[in-house]
Amino acid sequence: MNPTEYFNQLNQDYIAVHGPKEELFWTTYMGVSDDHSGCAAAETRWNEFIANGQRIPELRQQLAKLNQSQEPTLSGELQQVKKGLEGWLAMYQSNAIESQSAQQQKAELIKAEAQLFEKRQNYAMHYTDAQGVQVEASMGVLRANIYSDNNEAVRQSSHQALLDLEDWVLDNGYIELVRQRNQFARSLGFSNFFDYSIEKTEQMSTEQLFNILDDFELRTRDRNVRSIAELAAQHGEQSLQGHNFNYTWGGDSMRELDPYVPFKNSLRQWVESFGRLNIDYSSAELTLDLLDRKGKYQNGFCHGPMPSYFDNGDWVAGKINFTSNAKPDQVGSGYDGLNTLFHEGGHAAHFANVTLNSPCFSHEFPPTSMAYAETQSMFCDSLLEDADWLKLYAKDAQGNSVPDSVIKSLIESKQPFRAFGERNILLVPYFEQALYATPDNLLSAPLIKKLARDLEYKITGLAISPRPLLAIPHLLSNDSACSYQGYLLANMAVFQTRAYFTQRFGYLTDNPEIGPLLAKHYWNAGNSVDHAAGVKSLTGEGFNPKYLADVCNLSVTAAWEEDRARIVALKGRPRTVVEPLNANITIVDGKKVLANNSESNRVMCEQFENYIQANY
Repeated sequence: MNPTEYFNQLNQDYIAVHGPKEELFWTTYMGVSDDHSGCAAAETRWNEFIANGQRIPELRQQLAKLNQSQEPTLSGELQQVKKGLEGWLAMYQSNAIESQSAQQQKAELIKAEAQLFEKRQNYAMHYTDAQGVQVEASMGVLRANIYSDNNEAVRQSSHQALLDLEDWVLDNGYIELVRQRNQFARSLGFSNFFDYSIEKTEQMSTEQLFNILDDFELRTRDRNVRSIAELAAQHGEQSLQGHNFNYTWGGDSMRELDPYVPFKNSLRQWVESFGRLNIDYSSAELTLDLLDRKGKYQNGFCHGPMPSYFDNGDWVAGKINFTSNAKPDQVGSGYDGLNTLFHEGGHAAHFANVTLNSPCFSHEFPPTSMAYAETQSMFCDSLLEDADWLKLYAKDAQGNSVPDSVIKSLIESKQPFRAFGERNILLVPYFEQALYATPDNLLSAPLIKKLARDLEYKITGLAISPRPLLAIPHLLSNDSACSYQGYLLANMAVFQTRAYFTQRFGYLTDNPEIGPLLAKHYWNAGNSVDHAAGVKSLTGEGFNPKYLADVCNLSVTAAWEEDRARIVALKGRPRTVVEPLNANITIVDGKKVLANNSESNRVMCEQFENYIQANY
């Protein structure tokens, strides 16, 4: 088989195992199928494919054939084949498991995770409502209660439900899963699973990662300590309790904003905002499942059953699914669901626009860096905090824009705790690194809970977090375990990107230059370039964490001055047109189709809004 034939066959073989795995992942995680064994089997087949170490010498042999070509320079077509083979080699070097015993351990891990996930789907959480009635609730509902419900008993029972979930996780297989992950990593020559995951997902060592994290922790420590002390001085020590903290500093401002960001408007806001940014989905097929329901995975995500790529010059449009968990009739859920829609919509834009010649470049798995992938989504959701975006898009039922006073109130409540928010992300890698470094024989539920509480206090300054560590869904899944630091690394790149666009153009919201520049520098090349190289390609500067730290340390006055300047600048800025997104979009609720854009995006938005109005 010559290099071209080998390359084309590899592309097709990958699609054949990747598609079914992703389809089963979607249906089981959406709670519309209970075929957990089928999902685990498809996951195993896909893992066996990407972990096949025999591919590495084969790929090197095919590349050697190209390099030994009699032609003085390879034709354009063969140059592309070479680039594609190099992409496959990078993928196999990131994922290959050469020993039979390690492959068996990986298969057992997938099975154990599937069993734990199935049990977690069937585990019901409850809080006590204002009337004293026990109400079953999802993670999203509980977190929204903790943030914005004005009844302390509701907040306390919601927080207790998350603490109970921690106990359930520890009693239902998580500890054994940690041991299994460590054994698997050690079979590959790593000290523990955390070290293995960091090298695999971010192509750096644990030491290199913590050089960045420790620096950021130090830069934001004083601001976090000061903000917490000021809150306690103003509202009393009870304000630092896990069920009161978020509500005390953020609850009032979020309730003031709530009438201006009802979730029924979120689809239209996404279509119009992304359209004015000139973001093009390159004919992708998008399926969005946006509403909360029992049995559905309780965290937004984006996965692509069909990666986008050029197949011998013919464009293969992406097929991409993404979710949020909005409960439109709950205070705070509208903005939270909107944030998730923009975040996952950013992921979808990225993965719809990888324009190389193989699916190996256009998925979220290694060698795709999580920090690289999350930079795309977190840039998009960062726009929702900008005053000019809020003035243009946040409107009440009468069509009135959100008042300046509400935006200022948001800044006054949130800016002092921006460092806390980023440190709440920072907390997770500190915990997971310490957890996986603990000898297997010492792991126990009391030890792990103590480790969680100790680190929550050290990093966040609270005795117990509003979002207890072991209630975070990412810790249970192999794809996302030991990867949470990717969100923080991404946010560092986001604020470096925002600074570049602001310096170059003066504004972000509705800027039609942004979509094409993101496509050119961040999306088109997929994982053929690493995270830092992408940032440098756009900004001309190496990866620099200081931009995020500087934003965390801004005073309230300085933050409000920046946002007031954005509002003033709107008066002299003409509104750009809404480009059509170039996507085939279907909105579902499980198996039920709620809306689609087969006629137009406008009609789709009206269908969705009518459904929310009638049912919530």
